[in-house]
Amino acid sequence: MNNNIRAILLTVSGSFFAVSMEALIRAAQNDSNVFTIGFLRFFFGFVIILPYLLKKKFTTYKTKNFKFYLIRGFLNLPMMILGFGALVYIPFEQFKALNFLSPIIVVLLSFIIFREKIYMYRILTLVIGFIGMLIIIRPGYVDFNVGTIMVLTALIFWSFIIILSKFVSKDDSPITMVAYQYTLMTIFALPLAIYFWQMPSVTSFIFVFIGAISGTILHLSLALSYKYADLSVTQPVWFTGLIFGSAFGYFAFNENPDFWTWIGGIIVFSSVLVITYKEKNKIEKSKKNIINSIE
Repeated sequence: MNNNIRAILLTVSGSFFAVSMEALIRAAQNDSNVFTIGFLRFFFGFVIILPYLLKKKFTTYKTKNFKFYLIRGFLNLPMMILGFGALVYIPFEQFKALNFLSPIIVVLLSFIIFREKIYMYRILTLVIGFIGMLIIIRPGYVDFNVGTIMVLTALIFWSFIIILSKFVSKDDSPITMVAYQYTLMTIFALPLAIYFWQMPSVTSFIFVFIGAISGTILHLSLALSYKYADLSVTQPVWFTGLIFGSAFGYFAFNENPDFWTWIGGIIVFSSVLVITYKEKNKIEKSKKNIINSIE
């Protein structure tokens, strides 16, 4: 099995477990609130990786990027509350389709934050992605409810988190990144959980624990997939999330698949494909120019 096939299989696994985690978190909120469930998700995640941290005598925490992890943790808290909270307000497949906007927001933020050169194809992909988003939420035809606003706001926070994660990944291993995420989120979410505590049922506790397992598998699958192949190989595979989301929505929540959500999702995803392909070519041209200048 070549590395590209390994990366694709790992990404499919990550896509499935991402949807699984979100579905379980949504189900757990039937008898509790987002503050309680959000805290438990990261606390259980920390418990899952704790044996590894003990085995390594907590050397996993060694890093020179602590301040960036701290910033990421502060951004992760509102992202978690908004993202998990939105799960109970909008159809599951719509939630997944809107998440395809994240790579496009990352491109826009990269231009604003890092002053990257703006290319025509970047403007085009942003426009295409915006059109796809309008088709998904259909303002004026479908209620633009609080859940949609929460998802879109959460995606902005998530895009900043991606930029920070890419930055620290140069120096730190995936398990270090996960360890800081789980540790800091458990600490940051604890005061809110105490204040808004709503005792979940035994079933909800089970849902959250399994969701934490799914989330951990998700992060490990992604970390390994990045080692085997470029993002241009794995990025298109994330479209399976809309398929898994529709299946979970139909079988777990009795939601009928929405035709326009699929159309909008495909348009947004097409813009992601375009920008991934163009960015890959731009990087390859830069490498060739460097090699030619050396020769």
